[in-house]
Amino acid sequence: MVTGDLVKLRPMEPSEAEALWRWNHDPEVMRWMSDGYPQSLAHVEKRVRERTANSYADVILGIEVLADRRLIGLVRLRDAEPETGCAELDIYLGEKKYWGQGHATDAMRTMCRYGFDKMQLHKISLTVVTENHAAHHVYRKIGFVEEGRLRQVFRRDGQWYDQFTMGLLAGELR
Repeated sequence: MVTGDLVKLRPMEPSEAEALWRWNHDPEVMRWMSDGYPQSLAHVEKRVRERTANSYADVILGIEVLADRRLIGLVRLRDAEPETGCAELDIYLGEKKYWGQGHATDAMRTMCRYGFDKMQLHKISLTVVTENHAAHHVYRKIGFVEEGRLRQVFRRDGQWYDQFTMGLLAGELR
């Protein structure tokens, strides 16, 4: 487990699949994320139960609020390669009640610290839809910088959107 100021990052339990299923079927939560196709609760439970153990290549942790021990989201470092020292970061908060209170910022900062300190990563990258202003603000706040723009790669409500590619090097975390 990895602890920040507001959150603790910890492995997900199979019994928490229902929360994941609920978040993935909430249009507001999934607004700026690839949501794929609808899945049954049984399928999500099976996927969580059969997921391979966390490893250098793929670490997924639940975001738990320290104050009330409630699971509110997920954060993941994936596609990590020791040869390059690079990984991709994904995050989302499914519990809307906790939006805008600093939990995402703390979870991002805590996971990046874990990636740089524990995994010895050199760089963490991510993509974000240009219209997802709240996420973009959080990423910039902790030190991510825009490295490029992918044109019209995300579609929502019949409209195409661009994505920023952003990166954070070891030593740039704020």
